[in-house]
Amino acid sequence: MTALQYLSSTQAQMSQTQSAISTGYKVASAKDDGATYAIAQNMRGTVAAYGAVSDSLNRGISAVDVAMSAGQSISDLLIQMKAKALSASDKSIDTASRAALNNDFTALRDQIQSIVDNASFNGFNLVNTAAGGSHDITALASADGTKKITVQSSNLGLTGIGVTATGNISTQGAAQTMVTTVQSALTTVNKALASFSAGAKKYSIQLGFVSKLSDTLSSGIGNLVDANMAEESAKLTSLQTKQQLGVQALSIANSSPQIVLSLFQ
Repeated sequence: MTALQYLSSTQAQMSQTQSAISTGYKVASAKDDGATYAIAQNMRGTVAAYGAVSDSLNRGISAVDVAMSAGQSISDLLIQMKAKALSASDKSIDTASRAALNNDFTALRDQIQSIVDNASFNGFNLVNTAAGGSHDITALASADGTKKITVQSSNLGLTGIGVTATGNISTQGAAQTMVTTVQSALTTVNKALASFSAGAKKYSIQLGFVSKLSDTLSSGIGNLVDANMAEESAKLTSLQTKQQLGVQALSIANSSPQIVLSLFQ
């Protein structure tokens, strides 16, 4: 009976060691270690939540990047428009030249609104608030969803930057006035770009922090539940030897009654 008890204990340890080697976990289920498994599961839940936070931040970064690209394009167009308006304000140019400059100016003007209307990502357009309502974008910043980071939108459409949809430089006076108008619009757009840039930086910093925190938690889970493969392999070899010895001991124990019976022959 003693030999059988020791052999059963060895086989139970072998089963646990083989499970650790095959799964890679020393705590693969609550049966192995209920307390450790519960802690690991809670940490896995937090890691999964941080994955959702990272997705939210990445969507926010993409939406802001689209807005920044649109803002930069609008800023470039306004620089060209200012040059056209300044040229048209020159009293020395003839009517035909001013008409040609006006054609270029109106084409650039219309292009601004086209850019604004199409600067959307995942349903968010941070540069077009003409339709009313909130166009700000808010991303998750914590695993419990209580912390958020918001980037405010800016209306970079023609009305938002102070340029009328019919603005032109067809006359010298109109051109002179438009120089000041376009410069003011350029200042507005560049201010919005600075705001978008700050928002993108906040998202990027938080994303980096979340990534590091998630990696640290994953490493902590591994420390709790991962098996040491070298240790487990050595342990398996040891248990196999003990098993062989246990079988031999049980065989010897089983042969003892036969010796007693032989006395009655």
